[in-house]
Amino acid sequence: MEVINTLGRRKTSVARVYLSKGKGKITINNKDIKVAFPIDILQAKINQPFAATNTLGQYDVKANVFGGGINGQAEAIRLGISRALVEISEDNKVNLRSEGLLTRDPRMVERKKPGRPKARKRFQFSKR
Repeated sequence: MEVINTLGRRKTSVARVYLSKGKGKITINNKDIKVAFPIDILQAKINQPFAATNTLGQYDVKANVFGGGINGQAEAIRLGISRALVEISEDNKVNLRSEGLLTRDPRMVERKKPGRPKARKRFQFSKR
C-alpha cells in the first residue's frame, strides 16, 4: 500500500494528512502527537477514526496542519484521517458516517458588519 493523501478542514484550520501502513505512529508538523497536542482529549479526537474502524496501531499518520487553534486543528486532522480510511476501504464508511466523522463542520466565524464593533454587538445606545 502506498501513501494516501487527504485533506481535512475545520474553521480556518487546514490539515494535509498522509496515511501509510505502519505501527500507529502519529506525527504532526514533524512532532510527536504528545508534543503537538499535549491535551488527552485532543489526542482522543485524532484517534477517534481508528477506534471507530478497529484499526488502532495499523497505520502511520503524518500530518501538516496550519491555521486556527489547537481544537480546530485536531478536528481537521480527524476529518483527514477519516477520509483516508474510506479511501483504503469502503467498508469503513458505514462506521465513520454513523459516528459523524465524515461530515465537514461548516460553522465559521461570522463576519464583522460595518457600523458595529463586532459581528452582532452594537455600540451603546444613548437615549439622551
